[in-house]
Amino acid sequence: MSAKENLYSIVSHDAHDDRHHGAISVPIYQTSLFSFDTYEEFNLARLDEQENFVYSRGNNPTVRYLEDKLAQLEQGERAKCFASGMAAISSAIMSIVKQGDHVICTHQAYGPTREFLGVYLQKFGVETTFVDGSSLENWKRAVRPNTKLLYLESPTSMMFQLQDIRSCVELAQSIGAETILDNSWATPCHQNPLTMGVSLVVHSITKYISGHSDCLGGVVVGSHRVMDPLMSKEYMLFGGIMTPQTAGLVTRGLRTLPMRMQRHEASGLKVAEYLTRQHYVRKVNHPGLTNHPQHELACTQMSGYSSLFSFESDESVVKLRSWADRLHFFRIGASWGGFESLINVNVLTSNDQQIGSLVRLYIGSEDPGDIIRDMEEAWRSITQSPSEGEIYEQNAGISQDG
Repeated sequence: MSAKENLYSIVSHDAHDDRHHGAISVPIYQTSLFSFDTYEEFNLARLDEQENFVYSRGNNPTVRYLEDKLAQLEQGERAKCFASGMAAISSAIMSIVKQGDHVICTHQAYGPTREFLGVYLQKFGVETTFVDGSSLENWKRAVRPNTKLLYLESPTSMMFQLQDIRSCVELAQSIGAETILDNSWATPCHQNPLTMGVSLVVHSITKYISGHSDCLGGVVVGSHRVMDPLMSKEYMLFGGIMTPQTAGLVTRGLRTLPMRMQRHEASGLKVAEYLTRQHYVRKVNHPGLTNHPQHELACTQMSGYSSLFSFESDESVVKLRSWADRLHFFRIGASWGGFESLINVNVLTSNDQQIGSLVRLYIGSEDPGDIIRDMEEAWRSITQSPSEGEIYEQNAGISQDG
């Protein structure tokens, strides 16, 4: 069977563990270092600290267990876990680029990723061009002789735009560049970019992989060709490691990832389809909907969908934030991927002009019928007292241009 068919078995099954008295859960190795009986053993272990346990900054059995599971899920040869998603992303990027290199990145990538590429790396002589990633021609036009990296995030996490992964990989390979793809939205359950030729896959473990809003973490997955240099350089030198305590919690969340994603997919689509019929909604951005402009592409590179999406509206941000305040089943917050539903309301702009409002919704584990009734009741309430909510100030908006 394929790795896709084995998802439930991968996260659930381990061989009998004689070393730990048959323990079902992997023990938490709360230790900073590992000792040896002889200097010969010590010196041999230090020859490869990524395969042997010498010092927990380099390798820890609890973290390594999680890394092996994630590599298996993503169909990669090796994974390394980090203290946050951004630690993983910045390390992955730095493992590929050097002074004088050029990067092409989708203009709708995660905000801190855009800042890292477009602002921070400039002082090291690395330039980045941001493009509308939905068109392969935009990627081609941005190529320079010194282009060394194409950075993808598909789907993006505000406007839910896709990139044609296979075509971008083919372009990168034709110019001798590498590719990195942020796969946090789809998870390994619904998309496996490494099988499409992507060099490195990154995840914010904080989101779906952990799944309980109690852990921060990130992971980079790839082949030994690209992972071995990253592990010996950026991982060891930057020090943004995951602790064994966090790895233990994430492993517990990982056991239910395929089941949770199945529920999230069904609930997210049900709520998204409901919103397409509401008069205050101009457009729903969810690649699982048949009217999404890239739905056909989604069907060719994803096997399912998650429950984070957005909708655009002609209603004011003030009114929609007042609506959000009245929702019972949604909390107001910036992240996603846990058990709780979340909402975030922003100004939508294009070319620095306000063109409406953008509401990002994360559908958690609650019953989707309850969520829909909650939306209906809150909207009735706000339309009956439209003056309420006008005390809110509109902060910086979300640009449709990324």
